[in-house]
Amino acid sequence: MCPMTKNVYICMLLVICSLTACSPSLREAQDVVAQADSLWHAGQMYGVDAGDSATLAQAYETLNVIPFPFREGLGLGSSYAHACYHYGKLLRAKDNPEEAMQAFINATHSRTRDYHILGRVYNNMGDICHMAEEYALSCDMFEKSSKMYWRNGDTLLYYYCLNDMAFELAEQKEKEVTLKLLEKIRQHCIEKNVIEKTHITATEAYLRCRQYDSVIIEAKQIIDNTNSPLIAYMQMAQAYSYLGVKDSAVFYAQKVMLKTKDLGELNNALYILTHDDDSKDRQGVRMISADRSDIQKLLEIRQGKLSQATQLLEQDLNRKPNWTWLYAIIAAVFCSGGVFYWRYRIRKQQMNTHIEQLVERQADTIIQSIKQHIDTNNLNDTLHWKSYLTMKADADLYMGGIVSKLERKNLNEIEIRFCILTMLDFSLSHIAETIHYGYPSGIKTLKKRISVKLGTTPPELHDFLFCMASNA
Repeated sequence: MCPMTKNVYICMLLVICSLTACSPSLREAQDVVAQADSLWHAGQMYGVDAGDSATLAQAYETLNVIPFPFREGLGLGSSYAHACYHYGKLLRAKDNPEEAMQAFINATHSRTRDYHILGRVYNNMGDICHMAEEYALSCDMFEKSSKMYWRNGDTLLYYYCLNDMAFELAEQKEKEVTLKLLEKIRQHCIEKNVIEKTHITATEAYLRCRQYDSVIIEAKQIIDNTNSPLIAYMQMAQAYSYLGVKDSAVFYAQKVMLKTKDLGELNNALYILTHDDDSKDRQGVRMISADRSDIQKLLEIRQGKLSQATQLLEQDLNRKPNWTWLYAIIAAVFCSGGVFYWRYRIRKQQMNTHIEQLVERQADTIIQSIKQHIDTNNLNDTLHWKSYLTMKADADLYMGGIVSKLERKNLNEIEIRFCILTMLDFSLSHIAETIHYGYPSGIKTLKKRISVKLGTTPPELHDFLFCMASNA
């Protein structure tokens, strides 16, 4: 056995043993994932609203250590993908985007066909990239997410994802492409919440392209027609600030301060209040500046974590697939298959040789029996040729049970007598004379018909009959 094959076998054995040993842990991990799914469908998060975060982490690690081919063979691909998703969401909630990204990346390599969970995974990856201001990468992730939702038949989530893509394009100042994509959404989707989000995205496109009058028109419509206009307040505040309308800019910035805890929104709002609020005295401006400075420090820390997360994703996207494990398994299969096939051929050859030797010895025995008991010149006395039943008994006794074997092949009396005479080395003309059959065409036709019935050819019929008689 080749060394690589031996190593693969050892590895496979160790993995199987470890899986067997930890089977209760596997069941526990699956139970935890099922509980996390139930909470998720109820709008809650495992490890936050219920359940222990350490238990979810242990379930994730238990499934994560199983190599892909074994995990897939055990039917754990979908459970693993769900574990990655829930654990990634929990890590995001605990402000650990780097490890969250790794969990999401692992989910994309799970080979699961649960396209809904993959859509959720890619969507979260897109959110992390957006927060890291990697808008092109974020757009790519939202596109992957939309494809997963489409494959799963989730048209509503598909259109939400298309809007997310459009928003990332707007952040890159791709206004025309953004508006074209938004028009596609509005043509095919009538869901109110989706349409509202398309207006927010269009407003962002105008804001990035410095079309502030259009921003104000769109943002006012959003504020008047939606229940959650927070982002529109921020867009209005920024548009008025850029236009130099300070009172309006401050008014909407203060609304943002009252309604959000998002560091990015607070930072932008405080920027406007620092530079546009003329009602504040020097001390008030200093206090706002100090608050903004504190938030910026927190943003720098978060940005560092987010940058590390996006670097992980970029490395994964640029990494060539590692098929070493697959090549090793294929090599092991081929090596072991070759060994088995070689041994099978040798055994078969040995068996065939043994059978041939047995057949030859049995055929020799039959020939000796014929010579000893049957006189070809006096078939009537030595083989009772005229009585078929008596002849059958004698032929079976002296010729390896040939008559009974031929009867099982549905040969009639004439055909059986022809075969007996063939084994006795009678010529065709002698056979025709003995069984009173036409010669030469008639007897040749009979021989051909018998050969076809027995599955052989006329030239090989003699040897075939001896082989047939020799086999038990």
